Amino acid sequence: MKTRRDFLLDSVRDSIGLGAAMLLPTKIMAGELPADITELSASDLSAAIRQREVSCTEVMQAYLPRIHRYNPIYNAIVSLVDDDELLSQASAADQELARGNYRGWMHGMPHAIKDVRGAAGLPFTSGSPIFADRIAETDHPLAARIRAAGAIFIGKTNVPEFGLGSQSYNPVFGATGSAWNPALTSGGSSGGAACGLGTHMLPIADGSDTMGSLRNPGAFNSVIGFRPSIGLMSAQQPGERSISTTGPMGRNTRDAIRLLQTLAVKPVPDNFNPANLTDVKIGWMGNLNGYLAMESGVTDLCEASLSSLNTAGVTVEATQPQFSLTDLWQAWTTIRHSARTSYRRYYDDPKMRSLLKPELVWEIEQSMILTDADREVANRIRANWYRELDRLFGEYDFLALPSAQVFPYPKEIHWPQEIAGRQMDTYHRWMEVVILGSLGGIPVINLPVGFDQQGRPMGMQIMGRFGADQQVLEFALAYEAVTDHLQRRPELVAAL
Repeated sequence: MKTRRDFLLDSVRDSIGLGAAMLLPTKIMAGELPADITELSASDLSAAIRQREVSCTEVMQAYLPRIHRYNPIYNAIVSLVDDDELLSQASAADQELARGNYRGWMHGMPHAIKDVRGAAGLPFTSGSPIFADRIAETDHPLAARIRAAGAIFIGKTNVPEFGLGSQSYNPVFGATGSAWNPALTSGGSSGGAACGLGTHMLPIADGSDTMGSLRNPGAFNSVIGFRPSIGLMSAQQPGERSISTTGPMGRNTRDAIRLLQTLAVKPVPDNFNPANLTDVKIGWMGNLNGYLAMESGVTDLCEASLSSLNTAGVTVEATQPQFSLTDLWQAWTTIRHSARTSYRRYYDDPKMRSLLKPELVWEIEQSMILTDADREVANRIRANWYRELDRLFGEYDFLALPSAQVFPYPKEIHWPQEIAGRQMDTYHRWMEVVILGSLGGIPVINLPVGFDQQGRPMGMQIMGRFGADQQVLEFALAYEAVTDHLQRRPELVAAL
């Protein structure tokens, strides 16, 4: 009988819906396989379960002790389901597999849904004390797709209140720490998801992104966060580009692609292969010629990582948009704040308003003073920004920016009020670096770029033209092959 090691060596050679070149991870082929099931990537774990080299029960028995050991410190997973119930569901998944009923690539895999979406039978707090006791009666469509792929829902991942802000703290569950230092923030709003991946308490994670909520926590936990082109994850028409989208996170790009194929409403190609980097041209925007305040060391890490691509044939050139960045911020805040009108019902009730964090109250009040003329101006600026992106992508294959303007900071701080001596005038100004991609509705991926001298992680945004999701992901696959950032692991702090 084949050993587990033999099986896993075979499984990475065996196509499971992705290009063959993706299925030869150097770490597995060249060194010893991990003895702990939780060290397997989601793609390899999926193959192991399908071919019954590991059981769903074994997988759950591996993940639950790890969660109990580390989650009290990192606080990534909230509303955890009882162990006995989860082991019973894992046993039922094994029985299904024995009968030949394979539900999908996530069959029997533990998964925690981001706590801004409902999953039937699980708490659904949105990080708000208003909904601290709410239980979801039905699955959100995204949760339904994950459930249909065979996942076992073990709980939820922590978020900021109503998912607003790039720091995952709330009065219901508290703050989530970075996988690399639990005293520092994991970012947000998909902070619990990213920390769960970085600590290997989760094999894969779903997230969402308005103002960097897949990219910022990806950077702060040194994992992949992919924001798809607007429309890929919903039924929106091509001409409609909202500023928000759901998206996948993964320990590596291959895993993120697998989850993207599950989550997307529009078709996603079956085959992905690492891009040929020869003659790829990247426009590096840095700190936007001094417009953005940046903590010392952020751009240095990004530039060093970009330089490592030179030997593969990549050309990196400094470039800047021919656009008023203050106009871009004006358009962004107008469109973002306009979306807060849906929270007016909480604001109008004095008892509920007292339960809202001050930053949300401020955003609601901003939405109340906007006029139709304000929104018309914002949409005109956004249309001009689309044209400027088209011009830039006429010169470059990809555009690059840091994923955040600061390194992870103490999680007791709700948001950085100054960067490099420059005051931040709003609670979200410190993440202005992400609005170029968000306002354009284009595909953007966070790629880890390494760590500063304090061991704090950072990431870089790689942006592609609208609809070029496959090209961005294939670049990320090639990037992984010539960098080693994703191979580094944090030293975790145990609770037990």
